[in-house]
Amino acid sequence: MNQQLRVVLVEDEIPVRGYVQNLLECLDCTVNALPVIDVAETCRAAVAADLVLIDTTLPGVSLETILIKLRQQFPHLSVVLLIPAGNRSGFLAAAREGVYDVLPKPFLKHQLDAILRRVRDRVLSSQVQAKSSSIIREELGNGTFFLAATPAMKKIYDQAAAIAHADIPVLITGESGVGKEVVARLIHRLSRRSNEEWLKINCAALPLDLLESELFGYEAGAFTGATKSKPGKFEMCDKGTLLLDEIGEMSPQLQAKLLHVLQDGSFSRLGGRGEKQTNARILAATNIDIQKALVEKTFREDLYYRLSTFVLHIPPLRERREEIPYVLTQMSQQLALTHELEPVHFSPQMIAACVAYHWPGNLRELGNFVKRYLVIRDEPAALADLESKIPGYFLPVPERNSQVTATSSPDLKSMVRGLKDQAEMQAIRDTLAETKWNRRIAASRLNISYKALLYKIRQYNLSAPAQSA
Repeated sequence: MNQQLRVVLVEDEIPVRGYVQNLLECLDCTVNALPVIDVAETCRAAVAADLVLIDTTLPGVSLETILIKLRQQFPHLSVVLLIPAGNRSGFLAAAREGVYDVLPKPFLKHQLDAILRRVRDRVLSSQVQAKSSSIIREELGNGTFFLAATPAMKKIYDQAAAIAHADIPVLITGESGVGKEVVARLIHRLSRRSNEEWLKINCAALPLDLLESELFGYEAGAFTGATKSKPGKFEMCDKGTLLLDEIGEMSPQLQAKLLHVLQDGSFSRLGGRGEKQTNARILAATNIDIQKALVEKTFREDLYYRLSTFVLHIPPLRERREEIPYVLTQMSQQLALTHELEPVHFSPQMIAACVAYHWPGNLRELGNFVKRYLVIRDEPAALADLESKIPGYFLPVPERNSQVTATSSPDLKSMVRGLKDQAEMQAIRDTLAETKWNRRIAASRLNISYKALLYKIRQYNLSAPAQSA
């Protein structure tokens, strides 16, 4: 089966746009068609694209400007230009701005197919390289992305890819802000339903009656104010993917109705007499202790077993600190693009502080921090605010021959390893101080074995104060 390409088509002529879009879809592509070329809009669309196809005859367009912007933001993106047949003059300069290829207008199907095959091979090659490199990135559109740089998160990616094509419910667990919705979007993106509807609903944000009507829909006259019928999320998401976020907050009454949908795909609108069918794939997410909820009977056991065909647990950010430098860079680029700001630079001191902080709000808190930094652009203030939240934290001063300096260009992998060691040493030192150097209690608090703690103490050359010896 061919790799499905994501294509952005920029064409102002409606007949041509419709023809090219149909042709691309017949060649196993998903198409986002734009009627005019706009720098910001094209860049937003290009975030989730493998190929951008641009008509060069659009009026009032600085082609060079858009090509430069695309090359800066997406250096590995394939850009193909549609040019008048027999007229290649002026496109040598454009080629220097990252153009992958050109197509004459009008073109034949086999000419487009040949370019798509080369782009498809290029995408597959980059995916193989990404999987074999230190990190995995997957753009999900709308400013969201999945990133994995630790064994735990790479395992999450592999599991998501494995279950994406199996239309089974998936339960995603983890702390608030840890990225459960991102993993759900990743499953949808990798599935055969990626071209269909994606919807989510927050089960904790709506009262019982409103949540029920949002999920199942209602008929006219079902309740006061229902002047006309309205479809619910299950109908709207037929053949697509529906994420039930914070499902642990759903009432037992509604849990029973949801179980019926999961069992046979049938439901009734509020006030309706007949049953309707849905082929929506259900993904669920929760940050509650689901086992405790089962014991306390606040979550139905039969619903849990129906939802938990496959469970993905997302570790908190403090357990995957190696990813923080990569996430900082990616968030800065995405948020800068969304808010039309210039990305910010993160100094080694700033990265070290971010790695050392425990981020109780996880990715959501980190994203807010990056957003504030993008706006204020005051590193000393942002650094001081961050350091004030880290008990006993001291700013690491690089040695003269250290790889991590503000002016050098260190290998990022070595830099991350050094910052991780710095944060780990600080955490061990603080825990030993809190437990008055009781190594067994410290090992328990750090959730490592006693032998591992002794090894770490020797590794970092730590020693107890004289009065504790």
